[in-house]
Amino acid sequence: MNKRLQPHIMCGVGDVAKYALISGDPKRVEKIAASFDESVKVGEYRGFVTYTGSVEGIRVSACSTGIGCPSAAIVVEELAKIGAKTFIRVGTTGSLQADVEVGDIVIASAAVRGDGTSRSYVPIEYPAVADFNVTTALFQAAQESKRNIHFGTILTSDAFYGKMEELRRWSRFNVLSVEMECSALFTLARLRKLEAGAVLAVDSKPLMGRKKGEFEPGQKTGEMSDSVQQSIEEEICIAIEAIKILENKTTKEERTKAKTKPRR
Repeated sequence: MNKRLQPHIMCGVGDVAKYALISGDPKRVEKIAASFDESVKVGEYRGFVTYTGSVEGIRVSACSTGIGCPSAAIVVEELAKIGAKTFIRVGTTGSLQADVEVGDIVIASAAVRGDGTSRSYVPIEYPAVADFNVTTALFQAAQESKRNIHFGTILTSDAFYGKMEELRRWSRFNVLSVEMECSALFTLARLRKLEAGAVLAVDSKPLMGRKKGEFEPGQKTGEMSDSVQQSIEEEICIAIEAIKILENKTTKEERTKAKTKPRR
């Protein structure tokens, strides 16, 4: 019997792991996969690149989502259909607060649903909240980091070149940063009974005049700056360490259940 493939990521059952690290940039997915003990490319189509490998015996996948919630939702839906259960977004974000600096790392507890995709699934009153266990594992994994770690609510927006006043509004509500995928990820995870969290490298401060804008070829600015690239490498390490923590917790729980299971 031939393996049935998902129409956008071009992967089927057996190609992906329970744990999936997702990132917008296909090149960052390659960097994530390079951090595994071993990995193989299992799919590449329409900009969606997928690798599966292992970390200390734990099977892990990495897949690109492109930019924005529509494509991110496609990836989450299709990965979930073929076996992925736990998702961690490894992305970038723009600071909305004075004390959240470029090169810092944000762990999202929830996302303001400023996107349109999640509204196609549920009313706007439905909260986009990260999974407690995944978020706790990310926070625990980040404790050894030398980067400044921030924890709280972020904003997901559909418009990279949208109105600055909208960003100022959410900044006044103490929202930490803005990005373009988390609200769909968190919403879908709740609806599909999956687990999801996000760790984000701060690459800009749009309200402070440090935007991701035009630059000369070879110029290291925005996401290309040394500070942000180092932060991206650090968040990859945090995400992988979080998976180890989650897997260890699952193994312990399974052993406990086996010990307490009544004998017939």
